[in-house]
Amino acid sequence: MLKLCGFQLSNYHNKVRLALMEKGVPFEEDAGVHPSQKPEYLALSPMGKVPYLQVDGARLCESEVILEYLEDAYPQKPLLPKDPLERAKVRELVTVMELHMELVVRRMYGGLFFGGKFSDDTKASVERDIAKGVRAFKSLARFDPFIAGKELTVADCAAAVHLPLISLVGKLGFGRDFLDGVPQVKPYLKMLGERPAFAKVNADRKAAQEALAAARK
Repeated sequence: MLKLCGFQLSNYHNKVRLALMEKGVPFEEDAGVHPSQKPEYLALSPMGKVPYLQVDGARLCESEVILEYLEDAYPQKPLLPKDPLERAKVRELVTVMELHMELVVRRMYGGLFFGGKFSDDTKASVERDIAKGVRAFKSLARFDPFIAGKELTVADCAAAVHLPLISLVGKLGFGRDFLDGVPQVKPYLKMLGERPAFAKVNADRKAAQEALAAARK
């Protein structure tokens, strides 16, 4: 039995969870695991991040690596196309969303969500770089009806967890939604949210967020 270790406020944990659920792969979940730089945790996840996946006594970390493993080990319900070029196009879209969009706005998470601060230079760099990422995303996303084409793929698992955060950082930090120029996003996310796996992950994330807010009071 696979065990996914992380916490349900983590978008990368939830991305893997969505893939497992959509593929119908049985798994256990330890949702009480948080990033740490303590030596005992680094022995489990060498970068100290979440999620990691326990597989027959071994461990895999990095969400994209985990998804690649799931595609190889559980091909019965694929979340990547068969055609090599189409597979690469899905990965391209995920890379743009994560490297050039989510990781860009992540520079402001500490200040917006965890009581920290960010400099004017950080804010300016986010505004500059997210514009490039959104431009690339807009040229690659297909919404036909899924983000990479007619079939649900790992790109949808990534989009469902990253796009709402990108919008939220824009609203809180800049007074505007960075994705306003891509009007397909809102109906697309609504469509995804009607799927059982996505509805479950969204509900669990909301419950975890409410529990955290209550604990901080």
